[in-house]
Amino acid sequence: MSPPSAQAVIDIRNLYSRFGQNVVHDDISLTVQPREIFALVGGSGCGKSTLLRTILLLQKPLSGSIKVFGREVIGLNDEQALPLRRRFGVMFERGALFSSMTVAENVGMVLREHTQLGPELIAKVAALKIALTGLPADAGGKYPSELSGGMRKRAALARAIALDPELLFLDEPTAGLDPLSASGIDELVKGLRDALGLTIMLVTHDLDLLWRVADRVAVLGEGHILGVGTMTELSKMEHPIIREYFYGPRGRAASEQAEEASRQWKRK
Repeated sequence: MSPPSAQAVIDIRNLYSRFGQNVVHDDISLTVQPREIFALVGGSGCGKSTLLRTILLLQKPLSGSIKVFGREVIGLNDEQALPLRRRFGVMFERGALFSSMTVAENVGMVLREHTQLGPELIAKVAALKIALTGLPADAGGKYPSELSGGMRKRAALARAIALDPELLFLDEPTAGLDPLSASGIDELVKGLRDALGLTIMLVTHDLDLLWRVADRVAVLGEGHILGVGTMTELSKMEHPIIREYFYGPRGRAASEQAEEASRQWKRK
């Protein structure tokens, strides 16, 4: 369990959630600190995405407390939640880009809905956000169907940061990507945190992403937080579900790659 913190960007206390008789979260508590890249991992159906939706006010828990930027969010109606949501950026698993809009139009749509900016300034801001995600300048005029999987992820990230959020949520940011494209997203996530001062909470199954960018990781399972810590700390824990992440073939390979990358960095 993470200790309470007056400075925490997200502070979850004693959260209970269930669907019918199925308990999803049983007395979950955790905190996410400013400028931290915090990851949620666990097996399919363990409640990772449900927890993300609950923080985003898209789903109500049975009981407990969720404070974001120090404000209790459980019980807020849509009107009360709107100022808080404007401080969030969200990238959904499949990007959720509108196929009938170009990349620039997808990014600009957020600005049109939530700001008073004129068309020319919206176009300039959209181009800046697209550039920040590493896409070429001509990507703004393309439709999602004309982009590779990695480029669509970057376009979705550009839309997620359109309003200069303080808190960014990423749902499976590297899912479905080849290793080279996934590695580029890893670097982009860390680069955006450093450049923009973001706090990032992500859900992922990607062990390489966890080793490369996550400051801390929470492992969900059996309705509980089974462990929270750095990847190195978690790799030393004895819980069987946690050990599955680190001592299966994929877990060992990701750990070895991270160690080799660390050794190369120290030689420089």
